[in-house]
Amino acid sequence: MAQSELDERKLILLLCLFAAIHVFIYSAAFPFFNDVDEEAHFDLVVKYSHGHLPRALEPLSNETMDYYVLYLSQEYLWPAPPGRPFPPPMWAWPADKAAPVLAARRALWKDPNHEASQPPLYYALAGLWWDMGKLCGFHGGFLLYWLRFLNLIFVAALVWLGYVATRLVFPKERFFRVGVPAMLAFLPQTAFYSIQNDVLSPVCFGAAFILLARLNRVELPGVRLGIGTGLALAATFLTKISNLPLLIVAAVFVLIKIQRLARAGNLRAAFPALLALAACAALPMAGWLAWCKYNFGDFTGTAAKIQYLGWTYKPFAEWREHPVFTPHGFWTFISTLMATFWQGEFLWHRQPLMLPVVSAFYAVSSAVFLVLAVAGLRPQAGMMAGSQRGALWLGFGSFIAAIAFLGFLSIIYDFHNCFYPSREHPYFTSGRLMLGALIPFVMLYVYGLNRALVRVKNNRVRLLALAGVILFMLISEIATDWPVFFSEYNWFHM
Repeated sequence: MAQSELDERKLILLLCLFAAIHVFIYSAAFPFFNDVDEEAHFDLVVKYSHGHLPRALEPLSNETMDYYVLYLSQEYLWPAPPGRPFPPPMWAWPADKAAPVLAARRALWKDPNHEASQPPLYYALAGLWWDMGKLCGFHGGFLLYWLRFLNLIFVAALVWLGYVATRLVFPKERFFRVGVPAMLAFLPQTAFYSIQNDVLSPVCFGAAFILLARLNRVELPGVRLGIGTGLALAATFLTKISNLPLLIVAAVFVLIKIQRLARAGNLRAAFPALLALAACAALPMAGWLAWCKYNFGDFTGTAAKIQYLGWTYKPFAEWREHPVFTPHGFWTFISTLMATFWQGEFLWHRQPLMLPVVSAFYAVSSAVFLVLAVAGLRPQAGMMAGSQRGALWLGFGSFIAAIAFLGFLSIIYDFHNCFYPSREHPYFTSGRLMLGALIPFVMLYVYGLNRALVRVKNNRVRLLALAGVILFMLISEIATDWPVFFSEYNWFHM
């Protein structure tokens, strides 16, 4: 291995470490339980740790309720009391004073866990991590944060996968090979500071993206590549049902590869690899779909959740009346979605943890750089190998499919009295549901940034521009989340 390549890998490992430290600091700063259904995801982790897979929208377990009542902070959904702070956290109360309150609140909680039908992969892994924490002697709030700190492993893996993907697509461009992992390392996405299955999506589809790009490059795929690709796609599905549009794009990508193999006369020779890919992808997916159909009544397990939330399907004739088909409504949808895709959805004192100027920067820069990136994928735009172009089209298609999926969900439902989405704001703008496409998106973003500076011959200027974006990410996140560090309910005050 050349010394320059060795130094580059050391730099990427350092970025993996920085990413883990970044996630640790903010995971420790945010108290439990946030407004993005963290208690529901935590409940599933606890149940999976005991080997229990929910068969219906069950209530929270007693173990979950003990943690929920003791460690819940009201700072997410309640304004700060005028002239005085929130009461001290219940875990700091004397046991004799906390016990009756704990029993009373547990008795009052009647709501089922509406996330019970979520696919199992994240909860199985997190359940093992939870049990490991118990074996290590952690308990109480420290055990809760131990569970959150599992995200340190996921984000470090994400940065490394970002490097592997970029090295595959841009093997001769150090700017991309370092720039993409650096952006992933410091992404201000609050989903990584929470217990929830969204954090595993970019890791699983990131691996699938790499293997699909390799499948596209080789003339004749081997069985091992087929098995790996199929398992990565299955893991993407078994992490979160909202990853379905990514899988559809991946299936189209594989079909195009099959067509090329047929034209080259290699289809018969590639059949074992393609069969392995199909079997390894389809069998785990089919198993989970059958489980949902048997236990929840539909193949995705979402019907019971939709009924619980009070949503109903709109008549097809009313779809065209949705405000997303107006310029203002479309911009509201896209800009809000991009803001949450970059920054997350946490509220603090019932207000979004976002600064308008920061959200505007992310929305505008994403649109501009994606347009520039797509313009660069035209055959006449410059010298680019077909495999590079194919991988970037796969990434772009995945990202657009994720947006279209959320737009489609926004259109087809009447949300009635639901808090989010609502009739007043009928948009699915949860960027965390698109995190599976994170690595392809960041790759396209950096590629678009590079094209914006295509006339600048000095590589140092391009690096400074990228460093400026990352510095903006860091400073704006500190400015946005600074009040959270003073919460008496967080890890720093235990």
